[in-house]
Amino acid sequence: MTDPTFKYELFFELSPDLLCIAGYDGYFKKINSSFSNLLGYSLEELYAKPFNDFVHPDDRAITSKVREELTKLKPLSNFENRYVTKQGETVWLSWTSLAIDNDRLIFAIAKDITYKKRQEAERNALLANLTEANKDLRQLTYTASHDLRSPVNNLLAVFSMIDSSKISDQQTLELISILKRASEKLKQTVNNHLNILTETHTAHAKLEEVDLQESLDGVVQSIGSLLETSKTTIHANFAQSGKVKFNKFYMESVFLNLITNSIKYARPDLHPVITMHSEKVNGVHQLTFSDNGQGFDMEKVKDKIFGLQQNFHNHADSKGIGLYLVFGHVTSLGGKINVESKINEGTTFTISFPV
Repeated sequence: MTDPTFKYELFFELSPDLLCIAGYDGYFKKINSSFSNLLGYSLEELYAKPFNDFVHPDDRAITSKVREELTKLKPLSNFENRYVTKQGETVWLSWTSLAIDNDRLIFAIAKDITYKKRQEAERNALLANLTEANKDLRQLTYTASHDLRSPVNNLLAVFSMIDSSKISDQQTLELISILKRASEKLKQTVNNHLNILTETHTAHAKLEEVDLQESLDGVVQSIGSLLETSKTTIHANFAQSGKVKFNKFYMESVFLNLITNSIKYARPDLHPVITMHSEKVNGVHQLTFSDNGQGFDMEKVKDKIFGLQQNFHNHADSKGIGLYLVFGHVTSLGGKINVESKINEGTTFTISFPV
């Protein structure tokens, strides 16, 4: 008949976890080969010194304190500390321990969590870098928006000094009027942008009731010359759902970026035609925006279409920012945006506004 003690010894040696029995005197009394394999010391070397000598110097004090608590018969669970291998590498261990006071022994199991700790460190470093990058980007955007106000104000000051009564050419007067309206719109946009940046620094941009037609009219007015020169036609019907819960500045930015993208990526053989309509579907306000432009190959770009600096057409003025901003505006307020497209058949965006 097989000696049951042999089976226990076999279990002790075959365990992938680090198993040990330590004395109250601070020395290992029995350890399995997993200990030796991980730390690189022979069993004789591990028995010869107090186990705290193998602990990372920065963790020795807390390890000694925890060992004292164990001798007071307080079980230990998920205690993490670092050991130093014979090669000088640091490994992380997670301990579960229990003391037997009559025998003055501590029975412990340790798991190697070095990989997990490295992943956590990499993740924390990545988050720190992203936070810093976001901070720098916010500051850059704030500075750019702030600095734009001076030249815009100077431009408006020039228009105020022009005596239109002394200009007889009607075309010149019309051009001056267009430039003045565009400058006023630019000033309003910059100011709104600064307000949004200030709001998002402390909280999300506020939700408010937004009139879709008013927002579209403001954008159309600001890019009237572009619409005219590109011969763009816009058909908009907001009769079913004219007001939505969103942010006015974000809504204008969404319209602006979608419209200018449709113009930028128009088919060379067709004038741009943009169709918009709103409706309420299952209690959710939706806006559908469609054009007849070049479109995308959705199989290739569906996971990248809203990414930053993603360009899918060879256009000199393509920066890969417009759709990134649209996606950010919609999702940051709790909305959703979907896209459908085919090459040379145009693109359709469906925006679901927050409830």
